[in-house]
Amino acid sequence: MVEPKILEDKKTRLVVQLDGADNTLCNALKQELWNDSHVKTSGYNVKHPLVGVPILIVETDTSESPRKAISDALKRLKKINETFKEKIIKEIR
Repeated sequence: MVEPKILEDKKTRLVVQLDGADNTLCNALKQELWNDSHVKTSGYNVKHPLVGVPILIVETDTSESPRKAISDALKRLKKINETFKEKIIKEIR
């Protein structure tokens, strides 16, 4: 289970530590955030691959908050995963 911890919260910048997350989740979230036209910067960093904790950084323009951008990206990822699951189940039956 991923436990987010906000490290920095400004109007157009959010930095979140994602305890329990791995590169798979962070990469998917980072990429989906780039699909939002209001996101100026989206990335993450892991200081050490074996013991490091991912730090997600999101910067937006002034018309959308980083919190909303992350929430919207997670909703889109959920929908993508549900569609994929349905297709896989249909194919293997």
